Amino acid sequence: MSDWPCIRPVGVTGWLVSFGDTLTERANRAALAFRASLEAERWAEVAETSSTLASCFVRFDPVTADADALEARLSALLAARDWYAAAPPEGRRLWQIPCVFGGPRAPQLEEAAVQAGLSPDEAVAMLSTARVRVLTLGFAPGQPYLGTLPEAWDLPRQTGLTPRVPVGALVLAIRQFVLFATSAPTGWRHVGQTAFRGYRPEAEQPFALRPGDEVVFPVVDEATYLDRCDADPSGLGGATSEPLS
Repeated sequence: MSDWPCIRPVGVTGWLVSFGDTLTERANRAALAFRASLEAERWAEVAETSSTLASCFVRFDPVTADADALEARLSALLAARDWYAAAPPEGRRLWQIPCVFGGPRAPQLEEAAVQAGLSPDEAVAMLSTARVRVLTLGFAPGQPYLGTLPEAWDLPRQTGLTPRVPVGALVLAIRQFVLFATSAPTGWRHVGQTAFRGYRPEAEQPFALRPGDEVVFPVVDEATYLDRCDADPSGLGGATSEPLS
């Protein structure tokens, strides 16, 4: 009998509904679908939900909500269908986010290509056409983890830290991208640079990307990148999106 899915307590204010102990495409898809269904239920005792790579976190107020009763409701919802086969959440979008790969803006592209057994040109061709899903948001507000990339990109993190990458940096490790929403240190390799700001506190929707969205990073040259940094007041750096059917 499988250990998944399962429900576990997180402190005294939350339940974690998990669909695996590691990232897989089906576990992530199930976690996203379960969270979307739970959000649609609008249970009064649920204060907040969020998703991880393979789980859905459910927060409640232990003063006003009965933890055991909420666990029972979650168990019933979990048993109601096969979440691994569930359709993706509604309202998802496909994003095209222009990206400079390699060069001074993204200095670790060649190093990553060597580790993947590819030439720099082959690496750019593969990375710029990969269609990846926003698996979760984490580490910083509005910052997406995206995947999964082909097996060639199952690269370990660096043994040391890059002291800082800028907002819009596209970094890579363990078959995933992270698109930096803030300027911060990282142990992932900096392979691309965009003019995209994933966190825009001044916007009506501060987080540009949502879990379940899909993203492609088409190649642009540095001149185009600089032009889009200056010319796009929205902070999206020339990115476009369309609804996913």
